Parts: sequence; C-alpha cells; structure tokens
Amino acid sequence: MERFCDELRGERERRKVSIEAICEETKVSSRHLHALEAGEYGQLPGGVFRKGIVRSYLGALGLEETPWMERFEASLQESDPTGATDSDWVEFAENVRRNRGRTEPVRGMRWMGVGMMLVSLVALGWGVWKFALHGRLF
Repeated sequence: MERFCDELRGERERRKVSIEAICEETKVSSRHLHALEAGEYGQLPGGVFRKGIVRSYLGALGLEETPWMERFEASLQESDPTGATDSDWVEFAENVRRNRGRTEPVRGMRWMGVGMMLVSLVALGWGVWKFALHGRLF
C-alpha cells in the first residue's frame, strides 16, 4: 500500500499543479506543504491547523475531502501510534490555562478604570449642574 503523502504528491503531479500554485491559492506556507508531501507531520502545526492545511490542499487540487481526510487520519496514527495527536489538545488546554492566569492583574486595573470613570462622571455632572445653575463654573 502506498503512503498517504506519496499518493497526495502523485495526485498533485498528475494534475500538473505546482506547490507554489497551491501556496498562492491556499495561503499555506510551502514549508508546510513540503512537510505534508514528505509525510513529516511533526513539522506541521498541531490540531485543527494541521487538518485545515490538508483540507486546503485537497480543495486546491479538487479532491474529495472525506475519503482523503480519513486516509490522512490513518496515516497520522501510523506515523505516531503513541497518540501524540491527543497531546495537541492537552498542550492547547495548558496554554489557555497559563494565559488566563496572567489576566489577574488586569482585573485590578479594570476596577481602577471604572473608579476613574465614575469620578470623571461626578466631576462632569457637578460642572454641568454648576454652569446651569449659575451660568459659570466658579
């Protein structure tokens, strides 16, 4: 059985489409497309980005998405039977958790901003009331 990446490259060559043409149409880096055709899936971004690159590639060639994506998933599992694709989600969740932890100082700043806005509104209200009542501010 031929490898997925070899079949993919073969389809591209059979249709006489260059990597550069696919890059231009899909806006995917040629580095990623070369890695896809070489079966070096570790060089591709993880998770949904990897699948998006494959889908864009298939669309540029006019290939039916469902069977090719199934073959890609099988090829991905063969290339990494340890299930590292699951670690993509774990890594993503860890990054989100880490980045959310950084927002704590921003909350304090948010309340300071709300307080400053209230003080400004009170000062503005006082100025309008004073001007309307006496025709001058001081």
